Amino acid sequence: MKVSRLDTIGHCLVAGSALFFSGCAGSSEDAPETTPQETAGINHIAYAYPVSGIDIDGRIDDWPENLAFYPIEAALENVVDRDEDLKAGFFTGYASETRSVYLAVVVRDDVHVLDDEAGGLTDQQDHLLFYLDKQHAPAGSGVNVFGVNALYREIDDAQTSWDPAVRNPDWDNLRVASTRSGDMTVYEIELTLDDAPAAGRTIGVDFMLYDPDGETSDEDTGVTRVAWRNTDGKTNVPFKLGHVVMLEEGAELGAMSGKLVWKEEPLGDPINRIRITSPKDKSFSIRHPVDVDGQYAAQLPPGVYDITPEWGIYNGGDIQHRVIKNTIQAEILPQQETSVPDLEIEIAAPLDLIPAEGVLMGDAPDKNEQIDQFVQAYMDYYEIPGVSLAIIENGKMSYHQTYGVENTYTKDPVDETTIFEAASITKPVFGFAVLRLAERGVIDLDRPLYEYMPLKDIADDERHKLITARHVLSHQTGLPNWRSGALKLEFTPGTAFGYSGEGIEYLGRVIAHITGKDLVQILDEEVLQPLELQNIYFEKSDKLFKIVAHGHDDIYPHKVSLPNRAGMAWSMHTEAKSFAPFAEALIARRGLKPETYEDMFAHHTVTDKYEDTENWESYFGLSLQIEETPLGTAIGHGGNNGDFKCEFKVFPELGVGFIAFTNGNTGDQLTSEALERFLITGQTR
Repeated sequence: MKVSRLDTIGHCLVAGSALFFSGCAGSSEDAPETTPQETAGINHIAYAYPVSGIDIDGRIDDWPENLAFYPIEAALENVVDRDEDLKAGFFTGYASETRSVYLAVVVRDDVHVLDDEAGGLTDQQDHLLFYLDKQHAPAGSGVNVFGVNALYREIDDAQTSWDPAVRNPDWDNLRVASTRSGDMTVYEIELTLDDAPAAGRTIGVDFMLYDPDGETSDEDTGVTRVAWRNTDGKTNVPFKLGHVVMLEEGAELGAMSGKLVWKEEPLGDPINRIRITSPKDKSFSIRHPVDVDGQYAAQLPPGVYDITPEWGIYNGGDIQHRVIKNTIQAEILPQQETSVPDLEIEIAAPLDLIPAEGVLMGDAPDKNEQIDQFVQAYMDYYEIPGVSLAIIENGKMSYHQTYGVENTYTKDPVDETTIFEAASITKPVFGFAVLRLAERGVIDLDRPLYEYMPLKDIADDERHKLITARHVLSHQTGLPNWRSGALKLEFTPGTAFGYSGEGIEYLGRVIAHITGKDLVQILDEEVLQPLELQNIYFEKSDKLFKIVAHGHDDIYPHKVSLPNRAGMAWSMHTEAKSFAPFAEALIARRGLKPETYEDMFAHHTVTDKYEDTENWESYFGLSLQIEETPLGTAIGHGGNNGDFKCEFKVFPELGVGFIAFTNGNTGDQLTSEALERFLITGQTR
């Protein structure tokens, strides 16, 4: 009896993933012998050879038998107990004459769930997500995701992508067929490119399989998800997909292995990515993983390759260092393994631009030019994409400037209309509204909040009945910053400092409950209108979507993610000039009664920010950080949403300060200390 190709694949899937690397299921006999342990990340690159005569019918009997079969077996982070009956892998090939790339995903799964009444794909059905970065641009092109099973097909909305080329996807250039036979499912895909694929062409792809009979940390869903690469958020940022590289007929692969090492004193674990590029073919660019010991390995077509560290900035904890991107070359020969010389990680000398005295403390006629040069130097060194900056002197905004780009992929510049995520700077704006309500007796700052509205998540802990609005605004609730699992008190309310976004969100729900108003309406009535603030947003809208910047991690953009609801701890969006009137109001003590300002600026809680700095002390007032310095009192707040970093700080007695918003994960290197020292404190700190 003739054994079908599907049966052969099924036996290999049952046998286990180790066989993928030892010739089973048509693994390439030309590849050097390797194991997953010996080749970190090797299965993030797949090789496509020319194929012909493939019909997209959900069958694989017309596929060549000598193609490598790549496992899809990476259980994602939220999986506690992966469903062991799920085994999967894929083939790939290309045909220049039809401008097509072909992929066939084969899944062995004892239970296959479909729902013909669901009306579309759901987590409770078996299905495949196909991720595609067709351009595969070294600058980080966008991703589309297509979902399919035997009943449904859907395309994920890509309107928020940083890449305009992927924002309106359709099925015109993608054909998919799915069949089920016994315990095997096949998803067959034909991708038609704009131009003919040829050897050396690279595209980004990934797969995620949903298996609803598995177990996860969420017992209610019971869904196992496995992918080719072990990354979530595959459409949120660039380079989270694997690579499909097209080869000539009969092309043999070589292998290389190498190591990243510190040139001087180690700062920690090595950088976890390298970039592999071809000097002859600028379109060939592979972002490849490095393990915790700095080792990497890859199979590549024969040729000469440049290898550089991927990151321009090394995160050494509180300190971030600029990496000098040293390059080494490696020549890969067919059927040979090349040992690559060590790639040294070299750190650039730190910036040394802080004057003895802050530039705002003098009367230099070119201080605005000095400010511009300083900001640009930090942007260049720390790869900060964009900045919106406002300077305050004599209690008023004296200078406003924007720098850089709102999207490193499109290079669209930041201008005075560009809006940034303000992150935790939302908290003092909300706090201002709460204090105005307290002045009118709408809420009592010292009345336990459970009397207004219980916190049901921790109702079994009697200590939650101690929490007051004053505790929330001074971060003494005992609640964590953000919950991870069940919400729990970390200490008895009122006995210690513990920064908490959860507390702010709880108070927001209480305020909405006792006023019967939407929180955006409350903020408009209590803050925006009284202080004449404009261009401030708390939840998504069409207008905000058109003017908001993209956040960035290590110079690469994220898709826009706007809040569906107003979050009092994090959701404000604005820019420096628009926010300046709020800072001016704090200096002038406008909008609140004098006694309320005294309470707001009082030392309610001690923090450890300056525990190692002589003559500097840090406290929390009511929703504001209060600092006592040799130059007098400073008030303000920072913000960190990961890919947006920002800060505002004013010295009321001096009438000076700054507001700075950035759209990059390294922006705090400018906002959290450098600007304050350059503008105001100089080297006294």
